[in-house]
Amino acid sequence: MDLFEYQARDMFEKHGVPVLAGAIATTPEQARAAAEQIGPKSGGVTVVKAQVKTGGRGKAGGVKVTKSPDEAQAAAEAILGMDIKGHTVGTVMIAQGARIAEKYYFSVLLDRANRTYLAMCSKEGGMEIEQLAVERPEALARVAVDPNTGIDAAKAQEIVDAAGFDEGDKAAIADVIQKLWTVYREEDATLVEVNPLVKTEDGQIVALDGKVTLDENAGFRHADHEALEDTAHADPLEAAAKEKDLNYVKLDGSVGIIGNGAGLVMSTLDVVAYAGEEFGGQKPANFLDIGGGASAEVMANGLHIILSDPQVKSVFVNVFGGITSCDAVANGIVGALDALGDEEDRPLVVRLDGNNVEEGRRILQERNHPLVTIEPTMDGAARRAAELASRPAAN
Repeated sequence: MDLFEYQARDMFEKHGVPVLAGAIATTPEQARAAAEQIGPKSGGVTVVKAQVKTGGRGKAGGVKVTKSPDEAQAAAEAILGMDIKGHTVGTVMIAQGARIAEKYYFSVLLDRANRTYLAMCSKEGGMEIEQLAVERPEALARVAVDPNTGIDAAKAQEIVDAAGFDEGDKAAIADVIQKLWTVYREEDATLVEVNPLVKTEDGQIVALDGKVTLDENAGFRHADHEALEDTAHADPLEAAAKEKDLNYVKLDGSVGIIGNGAGLVMSTLDVVAYAGEEFGGQKPANFLDIGGGASAEVMANGLHIILSDPQVKSVFVNVFGGITSCDAVANGIVGALDALGDEEDRPLVVRLDGNNVEEGRRILQERNHPLVTIEPTMDGAARRAAELASRPAAN
């Protein structure tokens, strides 16, 4: 789960990372009131920042420096409602201004390839880190972090040494790095990034921006993380699927996909996209993994979610029974369609294989539902689902 900047800021403050004052606003009037409170801390200067979970805010006009409450209100009016890379701005943060002497970069993240953590640090912050890594890779220090020991004082010293900070600044920066590691560890994050981490003109080291990604699989350890979810902007189908403990991601195609196991579902997306090229460019409408050992109820819930999407023109159910039993899948399909009754007219293509496949096929064949087609192979089923999705809707 990605956090908004203001949420990351609050999390930093919770763990002792130095940050500047900030408040959020959803209206220009609230922005003005926040600037009246925060501005005096920095000579009247505040920064109005769009709160969206994507980069490039500054280039898009989503970050504005203001010198009065009137300017802050006008800036918020311009930013709220703005579209930044497909994200509509519904909230801005009014942040205290800072007199910046130096801009740095720091992040710690999960290094999946090497099965460890990785700290990255640079004296050259404030720019796109991907650009720095390509243009001047020697300016970006990369230090492996042992999960068992983390970033203690010695490791923090190793990081600041590798980044080449001035001797007089190393101790203060190392202290902040250790606190950022505490955020990473204690909050079960997979990414903590500060760009820029700044040195102010009076010598303070401050996290001026923040990006945090939390591991949702560790949510059971953090009851407070639930409140951080962006339910206001969540896709309603994804929210409904989450309530049913289904792994669902909305896509932009017309063929609904249900499978068991992430690998099989990903393969199904590819096969449908390939088959769809023959039928006007039909594409998958979603990713939905019902998981191993799925019951008839889980299957029915998944089908209800997919058929709630008006974009879906056909559905491809692709199940290889291991722990999951094909007869349970078949019963779930039959139960869901019976519950929907005559209201549903979109076709389903079903490919079953593996555990109890003969019984699963028998259940579907005996029910003989007019919307269900059974196909023996994945390629054949994908082609059939794409072809059905390409047909004009019946009047």
